Amino acid sequence: MLDQKLQQKLLQKLSPQQIQMIKLLEVPAMQMEERIKKELEENPALEEGPEEEEVQGEDEEDEVNDEQAEREQDEFALDDYLNDEDIPDYRLQVNNTSKDDERREEIPYAAGSSFHENLRQQFSLRTDTEREDLLGEYIIGNIDDDGYLRREVENMVDDLAFLQNITTDVSELNAILRIIQDLEPAGVGARDLRECLLLQIERKDQSVPQVALAKAVLTGYFEEFSRRHYEKIMNRMGIGESEMKGIIDEILKLNPKPGGTVSDPYTRSAQHIIPDFILEQSDSGLELSLNNRDIPELKVNPDYSAMLESYTRDKKAGRQNRDAIMFVKQKLDAARWFIDAMRQRQNTLLLTMNAILEYQKDYFAEGDDTKLKPMILKDVAEMTGLDISTVSRVANSKYIQTHFGIFPLKFFFSEGMQTDAGDEVSTREIKRILQECLSNEDKRKPLTDEKLTEILQEKGYQIARRTVAKYREQLNIPVARMRKEIK
Repeated sequence: MLDQKLQQKLLQKLSPQQIQMIKLLEVPAMQMEERIKKELEENPALEEGPEEEEVQGEDEEDEVNDEQAEREQDEFALDDYLNDEDIPDYRLQVNNTSKDDERREEIPYAAGSSFHENLRQQFSLRTDTEREDLLGEYIIGNIDDDGYLRREVENMVDDLAFLQNITTDVSELNAILRIIQDLEPAGVGARDLRECLLLQIERKDQSVPQVALAKAVLTGYFEEFSRRHYEKIMNRMGIGESEMKGIIDEILKLNPKPGGTVSDPYTRSAQHIIPDFILEQSDSGLELSLNNRDIPELKVNPDYSAMLESYTRDKKAGRQNRDAIMFVKQKLDAARWFIDAMRQRQNTLLLTMNAILEYQKDYFAEGDDTKLKPMILKDVAEMTGLDISTVSRVANSKYIQTHFGIFPLKFFFSEGMQTDAGDEVSTREIKRILQECLSNEDKRKPLTDEKLTEILQEKGYQIARRTVAKYREQLNIPVARMRKEIK
């Protein structure tokens, strides 16, 4: 049975300028120069230089342009670009980040020869036939950036048969894989962490007692070692604490992500943060500015404006060159929209950052973390009159240079809670206390989440154990049993 309903939906249309500004708002300073360069290459009506006043012909917006404008308005809808604007309450009370946000905030880098290219170059020196080259190329292509082979060999046999019409078997691919696992860096091509560490330890001098013992632990007691059940390992192997300590030290020297070891010469150059804002101290106080050092001034190409004006003056020529007029008009509109969007972007960035400065003025005066007030996106949105999603876009991937360091804007946002005395404190303060407790703990008997909860409650912070566990995880600190050490 068909169920038909009528539904009304309120749809807000966005102008091309708004769409342009929304997209530009997310671009950090370090990518903005490249973004402008791309726009300059694609639009000949846009060029570098101080903006000049444009004189437009009265007849410029003729029948053709009206039709185009109507069509453009129909193409852009709020739902198409801001379908995440319906933000649930929980996102208004935390740092408002998702996995996609985290990916966006990664700093781009310049790459040289890639990790995989390096492996292919090494492998080509170890093979004799074209078939081995093809099989090795395929296996290397399935190795991830950490250096692990995540695809099962059996599945690769099927892949090669179906996709490349190459008939092979597990035995032949394993032989090729063994060659790859003998390449640099040590541990590359492993199927799991245990194999990765074993590949590395096997390249060491086995006549050294602690190396031989470390290999024995990885071979026979990997599960116990990963759970830090050191007493169980010592009892079963008949060794003492000093030997166990040597084993731990030896294994900790190994690299769990061998793909990362080629970051310098093969994959990426040193990452360098370019701040979007610069905050300086002067005699009159704090002065905020945008970092526009590498961002050129933009203007509309006057030749294109003159060309359009000549067409609109000559009606006959205009009718004969309808397509040319449309092209020139589109490029001129795109140039004006981009310039206007850049101006709106700058205004929005400054408006948002000034609100953050005002809200956290005690902190910015000295750079004292204890002076940071609890602040969420909604607080800044209310101060600026901007939408919460707009504030979120500004906060993502943006940095500010201050007289006491460079910080991501997300650093200044945190939840709040009340102490027994009724004072509101930032969760950052609670995390700082947790960090201090864990830094000073006895590593033989690490503090459990229950014990940490008791310590915080004694200090006046009424906090649940699950919240302590959440903050500990946010600090990238493992559970108590994983922090246990043998001195």
